[in-house]
Amino acid sequence: MQRLAIYGKEDIRWEIGRKPEPDIGEVRLRVKYVGICGSDLHYYFDGTNGENVVREALTPGHELSAVVDFDPSDELTPGTPVTVHPARFGPEVPGLEHKPYLRPGGDYLGSASTMPHRQGGASEYLVVRQDMIRVLPAELPLERAALAEPFAVALHAVQIAGNISGMSVLVTGAGPIGLLTVAAAANAGASRIAVSDVNSAPLARAKELGASEGFIAGRDTIADEAYDVVFECSGAAVALSQAVRAVRRTGRVVQVGILPNTEIGVNLAPILAKEVTIHGTFRFSSEIDEAISILAKSNRLDVVITHVIPARDAVSAFDIAKDASASAKVLLDI
Repeated sequence: MQRLAIYGKEDIRWEIGRKPEPDIGEVRLRVKYVGICGSDLHYYFDGTNGENVVREALTPGHELSAVVDFDPSDELTPGTPVTVHPARFGPEVPGLEHKPYLRPGGDYLGSASTMPHRQGGASEYLVVRQDMIRVLPAELPLERAALAEPFAVALHAVQIAGNISGMSVLVTGAGPIGLLTVAAAANAGASRIAVSDVNSAPLARAKELGASEGFIAGRDTIADEAYDVVFECSGAAVALSQAVRAVRRTGRVVQVGILPNTEIGVNLAPILAKEVTIHGTFRFSSEIDEAISILAKSNRLDVVITHVIPARDAVSAFDIAKDASASAKVLLDI
């Protein structure tokens, strides 16, 4: 079989690997599409993702759609369309019974956080535990189904924010997660959604997903105290400073974008006089099931997918995915 493998900074290869064999309780999938995520970009362009360093060949990819190839238990028929919840949760921890994604000791597809690395989905064949599989509705195309994992991240962020029905919302950063957060906020009943980004093209996509206002960051003025909830999706320090200015008194800021693992300059002074709450958000628990249901009902989110590129052209695909002015979600056609 063929697979993608990252060996280090800007060293990715479409190479031959061994076809995996599933044990009882596992299923082998024939992967069809894999989305390129921000963590995949870091692994390729930097050789690291935060503290996680590529120390052996790493197959990236945790956003995927596939069909069943072989199930030793015969519970899933070959050809059944599926996606995968990419997490294996760690041991139970008191106080985290309802938040298994926060438990230490787990792993995630396409991650160098453990050694050996947890290999990802950018491979012709992938073996996963049966409980990680989600069977797709017949009306959900496999291309769109590759959005289930990142859309679940966005739905989880909105869930962390609480009830936003009838509220005004600002989303800072209109990359794939920001765009999907716009869609998640619209689905949750937000009355007004504004988006900011350094590029104009993502703002146009955001309006197709329910945003009514768009701001070019660094050029346009965003009014102070104008929004009930702000979802910060860029991971930029300046955007977090903007978020705490833009949110109203007693409002909520949800930090969705991954902040750099270092000291950064952020002005948080406004949170004091306004009693603003800042929430972190991390991956998701069961929201992937809701994501699948929403994706099956409408093609509206197809605007997030801007490119589908053969996996053998991975260097070009990663270059395009890195250019936020030219792309949103880039899928690898496996």
